[in-house]
Amino acid sequence: MTEEGVVLLTEKGYKRLSDELAQLTGVKRPEIAERIRASKEQGEFADDNSEFEEAKREQALVESRIAELKELLSSAQKLSMRNIPTDHVGIGSVVVLRNLKKRSEILEVRVVTVFEADPDEGSISSDSPWGQALMDRAVGDKVVINAPAGQLHYEIIEIRKK
Repeated sequence: MTEEGVVLLTEKGYKRLSDELAQLTGVKRPEIAERIRASKEQGEFADDNSEFEEAKREQALVESRIAELKELLSSAQKLSMRNIPTDHVGIGSVVVLRNLKKRSEILEVRVVTVFEADPDEGSISSDSPWGQALMDRAVGDKVVINAPAGQLHYEIIEIRKK
């Protein structure tokens, strides 16, 4: 997040969050409403209506996530490709790293905000230990990342846009 309360999102991250909001409001919310309606009808004849209680809990979670996404997207600013730095690591930068202990091991990560981080997809948060170690660094810099398995040593060999 920037000082003005603006959330920086890559175009891909903005689309992913927008798609999630559309899925929740257009599909999930109506599904839950139907489950609540159906379980209310059954509730008149059942001693225990756990389906109704479960649907109400799920509804609360979905409504909370919808509110969170709406607030996030209303303060979001899409990061254009021209604003992604390549002379140093910044939000949106794709960073290619060489493991200094296993020199043949090359790793590629994309630095994003916490709102669109997905380590399984190679997108790391700028607030994570990895992100903090990489932010504002340049090609040729050696970085040490404090990970649960110990310290990891890498060299930045390329910074680019994706």
